[in-house]
Amino acid sequence: MRNSAAEHLEAVPSAEGGMTRLAFACALEKKIDVDGLLRKAGLSRTQIEDPDARISVRSQILFLDLIAKALDDDLLGFHLSQNFDLRMIGLLYYVLASSETLGEALGRVARYSSIVNEGFRVTVREGKEIDVILESVGIPRRLNRHQIEFSLATFMRACREITKLRLTANHVRFIHRRSLPTEMNSFFGCEVEFGAEIDQVTFSRSILGTTVASADPYLNKLLIKQYEDVLSHRKLDRNAFALTVENAIVPLLPHGKAQASEVARKLGVTQRTLARRLASEGLTFVGMLQELRSDLAKRDLADKDLSITKIAWLLGYQDVSAFTNAFKRWTGMTPRAARQGL
Repeated sequence: MRNSAAEHLEAVPSAEGGMTRLAFACALEKKIDVDGLLRKAGLSRTQIEDPDARISVRSQILFLDLIAKALDDDLLGFHLSQNFDLRMIGLLYYVLASSETLGEALGRVARYSSIVNEGFRVTVREGKEIDVILESVGIPRRLNRHQIEFSLATFMRACREITKLRLTANHVRFIHRRSLPTEMNSFFGCEVEFGAEIDQVTFSRSILGTTVASADPYLNKLLIKQYEDVLSHRKLDRNAFALTVENAIVPLLPHGKAQASEVARKLGVTQRTLARRLASEGLTFVGMLQELRSDLAKRDLADKDLSITKIAWLLGYQDVSAFTNAFKRWTGMTPRAARQGL
């Protein structure tokens, strides 16, 4: 293990773009026109073929969506997570694999994950259970299904790999909605919940003391110093306030709680401060809510498994007629007509 890790020690590479490159390879194998999809995502083959080239989170999300549609694979992110070499993650994998216990490794994930992918913030919360929470940073969460599913499934694979145990989760939750896929339930070892208020995987507290099979305190100390040096010099671009608001609204919609007062409470600000900060970005809460509902409605209508009644409820409308009237204001057509045109 030391020899493999030593190859990575000259710099702390970012793993941003790793999912893009896996999706690119998968598309090539399936004879998909990848060049056309790369152009649509604002990417080039040069970026893909250069392992050190940074790929923006937004381009990665768009490319994953395009490949998923081209392959007709709505679980693309989850499927991509299953078989790749975990060492592709880079130094973070070796930090985890050289930790003494899984609890220690979780702490490392929370502290250093932003270096691996600036689009995420990881929080580990200890209580009666252990919650590992994944938050989108700088990007709208509603666009981010494949990357989120890839990341939580990869995290589970890494925990199993470094402990050599078939660990299972107590709970797994995703903010986005989809029909319940049995293969994800089987992988995580529990029934996966969609349409939740948070993206997280929850374990029993007993995992904290689980021994890491490849623990190496000397290597771990060296890698931590490397990461701490990076953290001390690196300033991350945090998301605009509007994105924080949008990501707070999405999980509140199905519960009919997507109101300015509730979002302000969730963000820990007053309703007046919420309005003022949105106004500084040229936005209003009502306008954001309408645009968000419109975008989500168009996306949900593409899912033929979702009835229009269910979509109305998911968007926070009390009945179908209210949703239909709103949708006609946005698009000039009924939801049913829009679905038939897809």
